[in-house]
Amino acid sequence: MNLALNLARQALWLTSPNPRVGCVITAADGTVLGQGHTQRAGGPHAEIMALRDAAARGQSVQGATAWVTLEPCAHQGRTGPCCDALAAAGIGRVVAALTDPNPQVAGQGMARLAAAGVQTEILDATDEIVVQARELNLGFFSRMERQMPWVRMKMAASIDGQTALQNGQSQWITGPEARADGHVWRARACAILTGIGTVLEDDPWLNVRGLNTPRQPHLVVVDSRLDMPLNARLLDTQGAGDQARQIWVYTAIDPANAAQTEKRVALCARGVTVIDMPGPGGKVDLAGMLRDLARREINELHVEAGHKLNGSFIREGLVDEYLIYLAPQLLGPGQGLANLPALTALSDSVQLGFHAVDRIGPDLRLLLRRL
Repeated sequence: MNLALNLARQALWLTSPNPRVGCVITAADGTVLGQGHTQRAGGPHAEIMALRDAAARGQSVQGATAWVTLEPCAHQGRTGPCCDALAAAGIGRVVAALTDPNPQVAGQGMARLAAAGVQTEILDATDEIVVQARELNLGFFSRMERQMPWVRMKMAASIDGQTALQNGQSQWITGPEARADGHVWRARACAILTGIGTVLEDDPWLNVRGLNTPRQPHLVVVDSRLDMPLNARLLDTQGAGDQARQIWVYTAIDPANAAQTEKRVALCARGVTVIDMPGPGGKVDLAGMLRDLARREINELHVEAGHKLNGSFIREGLVDEYLIYLAPQLLGPGQGLANLPALTALSDSVQLGFHAVDRIGPDLRLLLRRL
C-alpha cells in the first residue's frame, strides 16, 4: 500500500478533477505483477493502468491481490467501472485504503466486487497510510462531502506580518526558493483565485511557471463591478486543447445593466465566463461562489489575493488551510495579511493549528488549519 501511495503522489498535478489514486497488484508471495496511477481526466484509472502493466509484463493476475489507495469506482463516468474490470480480470482480493466519498460509489465498488466473489478489505481509518491517502485528496473529499472545494489561502509576509509596504511595494519579500515553492502549490490546485484589486495593481499572470506541469489550474477572479481590463495579462494564459485553462469572473453587477453589456460581450470574446453571484452590499457572494466552483468540479482552490479579499474569506469562515511564507525581516507599518476587524476579546480570534512548519531557503513555510 505504501508503493500504491507513492504512485498516487506521482499523479498530484495530473488527475484534476479526479482523485489521485495508486494501485499495485501482487501475487501471493508479494511479487509485484503490475502497478499504475490514475491518468488525466478521461484517461484510465489506477486499477486499469495496473492491469495493463501486468499484461505488458506477461503476468497473470488470476487470484492476485490489488492494493488501491481509494475504493475502485462503480459508475460509468468518463471511463468504465474499475470494480468490474478487476473482477473480470480474475483478481481474488482487493484492499482499499479509503471508501470513495463520491455518492455514485460510496461502498458500491467494494460491494460489487464482493458480489463477484472477490475478497474485499478497507483499512482502518486510523492507519497512517489511510491518513496520508486522504491528505492527498483533501479537495476531492471536501467537494464530495461538503459540496465545497478545499480552500487554501497563500500569503507571503515579513516576520512582523506585513505583505507589502504602505506604498504597496511587495516584490520581493520572500526569497526565490519560497516563490518557486509557491508555484508547486499552485500546480496541485484545480483553480487559482484572486481579486480584481490584485489584477489592477499587479497585472499578474497567475499561472504555474518554472515547472513542467501537464495542466494549468483554472483561474477565478472576484470582480464585483466587472472592472476586468480587456488587456490584463492573465487573459493570455488560457492555452488550448482539452486541458485549456478556464477563466471565470464572478461579479455582483445586475446582468440587465446595459452599461455592462458591452464589457460582458468583450470578455466573452476573450474566452472569459462571466458568472453573476450577487451578495449583500453589492459584493460577490463568496460562499455561493464556492458552491458553484464545486459544481464546476474544483477540488482544491488556491487563493492568492490582497488583504481586503483575504479578510472577507476569513471573516466568513471560508478558509480551510493557510499557506504562509514568512521572511526573516521587519518592515514596520505596511499592509497586513488580512483586513480583519478589531477584537475586544481574545476568545473571538480565529483559532488555527500548525499542520507543518518547514524551512524553504531562508524563509519559513507554515501550513495551518482551522481548529
